[in-house]
Amino acid sequence: MLKFTVDAKNPDSKARAGRFETDHGIVETPMFMPVGTQGTVKAVNQDLLEHDIKAQIVLSNTYHLYLRPGTEVLEKAGGLHNFMNWHKPILTDSGGYQVFSLSDLRKMKPDGVEFSSHLDGSKHFFTPEKVIEIQRKIGSDIMMVLDECTPYPCEYDYAVNSTKLTSDWAVLNKEAFENSKPLYGHKQYLFGIIQGSVYKDLREQSVKDLVKLDFDGYAIGGLAVGEPTETMYEMTDFTTGFMPEDKPRYLMGVGRPENILESIDRGIDMFDCVMPTRNARHAILFTWNGVLSLRNAKFKDDFSKVDDDCDCYTCKNFTRAYLRHLFIAGEILALELASVHNLHFYLELVAEARKQILNGSFNEWKNKVISKLTVKN
Repeated sequence: MLKFTVDAKNPDSKARAGRFETDHGIVETPMFMPVGTQGTVKAVNQDLLEHDIKAQIVLSNTYHLYLRPGTEVLEKAGGLHNFMNWHKPILTDSGGYQVFSLSDLRKMKPDGVEFSSHLDGSKHFFTPEKVIEIQRKIGSDIMMVLDECTPYPCEYDYAVNSTKLTSDWAVLNKEAFENSKPLYGHKQYLFGIIQGSVYKDLREQSVKDLVKLDFDGYAIGGLAVGEPTETMYEMTDFTTGFMPEDKPRYLMGVGRPENILESIDRGIDMFDCVMPTRNARHAILFTWNGVLSLRNAKFKDDFSKVDDDCDCYTCKNFTRAYLRHLFIAGEILALELASVHNLHFYLELVAEARKQILNGSFNEWKNKVISKLTVKN
């Protein structure tokens, strides 16, 4: 089993600081995972990702890697770590979210999901067993089960059937995991995914179904898909109340900096989201004093750092005016510099949250920080 240790608990909430150990390194929580869907974090090279951003773990996607470059290439490379020259931990999503996001291209069946490739229209069929097989060939440290991510809004009857399907698939995922072995000499672990839409009885049932299977960790899926933010917080708080204390808790696809802090407060340990890199590519930068829209004309001759409280590569070397110039000129360097800053900020945010939990001062700090983070400049 994955070794997970809780180092400290916040006295005034569910927030906690912990760590888990993989063969590729220790991950300290709370932790944000940069998204490297296709074996790369968009516009960021691995050296900056490790040494400046200080990422401890990245997320890649089973669906996308299966289609391109394909598992045959990954096997020949000796797994994804070697292929992308990243030797820290990797988590792979199972493709369940793509089942949701590519709903026009897929057909749900009791034993899996049939889908058409978004690349060339070719037909493929994912079963729980197939998804485990693919992730063995990828060689990720943490694998995710195949699930169905329900849309929002979602009728109760649909959510009932979908939650049962996810639970049934979880059994098949676990059996396939136990009946197979890693290919590249390092241990792999398997997380279950809790579903249930915005219905508390279904969330509770989903947790109980998965806990019986004794996964290495548990993720909350099916949130941050369009529901009100307060509903997301309510469902997260409710669901963590049933999740094991001695296993990592992962809230999938979240989110904005304030969402992360509020979810840490509700007992979450791990996060991922495309927001820092996607916003960076649109000249939206996160800082400790609010959000900057660098295409704004007022930054044309602003020769200050992007963020006075940040020591990332971008902030140490370039000004707001220069980054704005790069974006206006359509220069590719803009994408890298903005992405490096945003990811550095996200990783620094969760690292500081961890320190505050260890110091017993998380809640007071969180409330002060959120009031600044949400300012638009």
